Amino acid sequence: MSDWLPFLLGFLWYALLILLPGLAFSMLLHFLLSLPMQRRDRARFFLDLLETLLARGEPVEPAILSAAAGHDRAMGVRLYMVAAHLEEGARLGEALEKTPSFLPPQVNAMLQAGEKLGDLKKVLPACREVLRVAPDTVRTTMHYMVAILLLFAPIAIWLISLLTIFVIPKFKEVAAGMGRPLWPISTFVFALNDSHILIGLEAVLFLALLALALVYVGGPGFVRWFQFRDVPVVDWISWRVPWKQKKLLRAFSAMLAVLLDGGVPEAEAVRLAGQSTANEICRQRARRVITTLASGAKLNQAIRAFDDTGEFHWRLANAIHARGGFLSALRGWHEALDARAFQQEETATHLITSGLIILNGLVVGLIATAMFGLLVMILKGVLATT
Repeated sequence: MSDWLPFLLGFLWYALLILLPGLAFSMLLHFLLSLPMQRRDRARFFLDLLETLLARGEPVEPAILSAAAGHDRAMGVRLYMVAAHLEEGARLGEALEKTPSFLPPQVNAMLQAGEKLGDLKKVLPACREVLRVAPDTVRTTMHYMVAILLLFAPIAIWLISLLTIFVIPKFKEVAAGMGRPLWPISTFVFALNDSHILIGLEAVLFLALLALALVYVGGPGFVRWFQFRDVPVVDWISWRVPWKQKKLLRAFSAMLAVLLDGGVPEAEAVRLAGQSTANEICRQRARRVITTLASGAKLNQAIRAFDDTGEFHWRLANAIHARGGFLSALRGWHEALDARAFQQEETATHLITSGLIILNGLVVGLIATAMFGLLVMILKGVLATT
């Protein structure tokens, strides 16, 4: 029994210091990475609830109050905030506007537009198109990037700091005492290290990845903290990112198709579709389309003011003559936009993660080469003296 006691104590010590913190970290990481999917699932569940109520012909507000009173956890605590506003006499659109973190901004704006239209059921297909899920490869790569951020970057900064403070100065003293010159690579790396460029590079990478991780985990609610009314920086960046621009274009097109199929006048349909994107750049472009319509142009010509590529123009021109409505005619284009957006997003995430791995590998390789070069020079000095 006495022989097993040290082993048991060592195992317990290992469990307390490594296994339990590692397990807690893994659970926290899983929780954070699952937040975007939880938000999307909550929105889908809410849309399913609305669709069921509308199909039965039941009023929406009392049913939402009933769901909140039943303490259903599927839609989270923000459902109770929506219910609280409904109890105060607010309409569904007003309650959603006062609880912006309950649903994604575009779905929120689309439901408000549907309420103004007088038929929520018509906008549900457009809402569902906004909630399309990215392929597993995209999500896996994003998770992998977050894992690199949380594990490798801080460890790299810590190790380089230890080398800078304790290891490299000692090796320099030994080499100087033996009168041995340093390799050019060693001199170059040590000069970078003395100026703290390597640590600064790792810190910049860490902060950049941290920002990306916060945007991914925090979602639209976090991003909106950096949005300014007079200077819509976030909306401008979203429009300039290729895959986000395609998703915004798809959201605008889907909502415009739904409104046109519902018999809404063209100018009003364009205005509501622009609002449904929850993006100020899209709203500005929608106002340009409305101005062009007011000058007497047709919709398929005026829509050129929204899409610089001109693809929306001829897609809409073909949809005007198609049977089955605008949404049915444009569905193939919406799927193509989704496919291209997912492809671009996947390519970007792979390039970012691969580039970071290669860059960190170069930093580690430079440090290792400099250290081994210094060791070789010291060994040559020892052999020369013997």
